[in-house]
Amino acid sequence: MKGYLIIFCAFCCFISLAQEQEVYTNPRTQEVFIIKGIDTINLTKVINEYKPIPPRWKRVNKVGMNISEIAFVNWSAGGNNSISGLANALFERNYKHEKLQWNNELIMRFGLNIQDGQKIRKSEDALAINSTLGFRMDNLSDWYFSAKANFNTQFSKGYKYPDRDNPISQFMAPGYFLFGFGSEFSPEGKDLKLYLSPITQKSTFVLDQDLADQGAFGVRKAEYDANGIKIRNGQNVVTEIGILVTNSYQTKLYDNMFLSNRITLYTDYLNSFGNIDINWLVDVELKVNEYVVANVGTQLIYDNDIKFEERTLASGEKFSYSPKVQFKQSLGVGVVYNF
Repeated sequence: MKGYLIIFCAFCCFISLAQEQEVYTNPRTQEVFIIKGIDTINLTKVINEYKPIPPRWKRVNKVGMNISEIAFVNWSAGGNNSISGLANALFERNYKHEKLQWNNELIMRFGLNIQDGQKIRKSEDALAINSTLGFRMDNLSDWYFSAKANFNTQFSKGYKYPDRDNPISQFMAPGYFLFGFGSEFSPEGKDLKLYLSPITQKSTFVLDQDLADQGAFGVRKAEYDANGIKIRNGQNVVTEIGILVTNSYQTKLYDNMFLSNRITLYTDYLNSFGNIDINWLVDVELKVNEYVVANVGTQLIYDNDIKFEERTLASGEKFSYSPKVQFKQSLGVGVVYNF
């Protein structure tokens, strides 16, 4: 009797396994279902439940040092021995979960140059903090309602060499703070961001009173009476309201070659509307191995509030004209460490 029961159970299992299965895909949600007899299994849901949960925070910690050196011994063509060093650091803390994203970055660069017969000179100086908080209405949308804050200044005094007695800039002279609301396009899976803001506050700080009295970087200069006595200090902070457009894009050009592009455009509603302040950085990185990289970078700046001295009048007074396009190019090979 037991033998017949075992044979019957095996036969039932065989019939069950041989039963035809149907596969159904929902055209609206693209979910996949398997229909087996009277049972229905949501295959998409099962797979998603067992998928590893992506981390909500992404971190970048990168520090590097570029060094270039040239030395001459009995060199008939002439030349000066020199050495240059550039230290840089990038820290990012980016949060993303469902409809919310929050991107933060800290950028620091500082460089020095030493040549025979000259004192140490500064070749690079930048400190920047950027933060963008965004919320989207739909998980499938690439557009976020965003609030953006940017802060830029430098670490130490800057000079118009060889004059080392009269600094032309220093920490928080100038300092720039931008804060506004707008919309950001940030497609999933692409290192591309486009931010558009119709209302952005831009504050320019000149906390060095000597520079403020000169009216540097667009602040109101000091006022003096007929005897040359100062009756009102130069303005330390000037605030504008205008339109801000920013774009950042990173891509891989070739194997181990990467391009980074950042551009910021700003125009003020009340003062010289249509005069666009530009800050445009392009960097190409060639990765030799995990630790050695070569960089070629350019930066273009145009700021309507930064005037350049053109000539000196017979009275000795310096006369300024319109602003100029500022351009900087750098080339370096160095080491980088990610942690």
